[in-house]
Amino acid sequence: MVKMAPPTPQRMYLVDPAFNHMIDGRLHIVDGDSERYLGVVSTGYSASVALSPERKEIYVATTYYARLNHGERTDVVDIHDAETLSWKGEIVIPTRHAQAMAARNLLQTSADGRLLFVQNATPATSVTVVDLQARKVLAEVQTPGCWSVYPSPTTRGRFSAMCGNGSMLTVSLDDAGKVLSRKQSAPFFDPDQDPVFTNFDRIDGRFVFVSYHGKVHELDLSGEEARALPPWSLLSAADAKKAWRPGGYQLVAIHEASKRLFVGMHDKGEEGSHKNPAKEIWAFDLASRKRVERIPGHEAGVLTVSRGDAPRLYALDVEKNRIVQLDVSGPKARPLRTMKTIGETPIQLELQ
Repeated sequence: MVKMAPPTPQRMYLVDPAFNHMIDGRLHIVDGDSERYLGVVSTGYSASVALSPERKEIYVATTYYARLNHGERTDVVDIHDAETLSWKGEIVIPTRHAQAMAARNLLQTSADGRLLFVQNATPATSVTVVDLQARKVLAEVQTPGCWSVYPSPTTRGRFSAMCGNGSMLTVSLDDAGKVLSRKQSAPFFDPDQDPVFTNFDRIDGRFVFVSYHGKVHELDLSGEEARALPPWSLLSAADAKKAWRPGGYQLVAIHEASKRLFVGMHDKGEEGSHKNPAKEIWAFDLASRKRVERIPGHEAGVLTVSRGDAPRLYALDVEKNRIVQLDVSGPKARPLRTMKTIGETPIQLELQ
């Protein structure tokens, strides 16, 4: 078994549903420094992918059919070693795993890495809770009217889900998977007037979301009930007049050390433009809540930023399958390279 070289903050994990042959999805692992292709993990049909907190294992919640594209359905969590990409085993889960566009809010580990939360849709919504140490399903928790999994940053058996009425449901479990409490917060946004993207990033234990009209919502999900901080706007009056709006799939990225928030933005926004790629990428200082830079958008639908002292912003144009790397360690973003095409139809990008 061959181990890959020790990872750098620029190791890329690119989730590719392979839309032209979706029963054969892939996870591409690439060195962002050298652009060297390190390996591939088969992810089956309509997979969700997550990394363990210490980046030692890769989890793939996916579906397999007995006759490739039909027949008896089996849903599993496949476990791979992140150093060798070898398959370590599987955990069979209920055949309700959400067959949806790959996104980080559909599969998350608990903060300590012991549990895995899997979003289900039949289309009734629930969450399968997997004990990764015992290699077994611990529970299935019903979450009617709520979607996505946001694990507590402090408590292993606790997760939240965003609800259709603008609130956040928080469920707390005991070690055996029994529900201890279900607390629904007051609505923190109006789903009719200004919906919120389920995509998120985190800083200092808080979850950060943006709305269709450019409001930033920060939530503390550590306790038994979600606590929303006062929202603030990405837009000035002049920006609003030009109808600048957030857009994309994975449209929010935060570099925690510098407290920089990056958001994909487009002008002339309107009803239905929320998936539009970025005309510009706006950078904000989260401490002052001030915009500090407007960066060319590179038609990005997916953004992510590396950790550490020398952050790089990765901007993925999902239509052309093109990734631009930018050095964002200084006061102004500096383009580094446009990378070689990776895979076929990547839609989610995570870093080491």
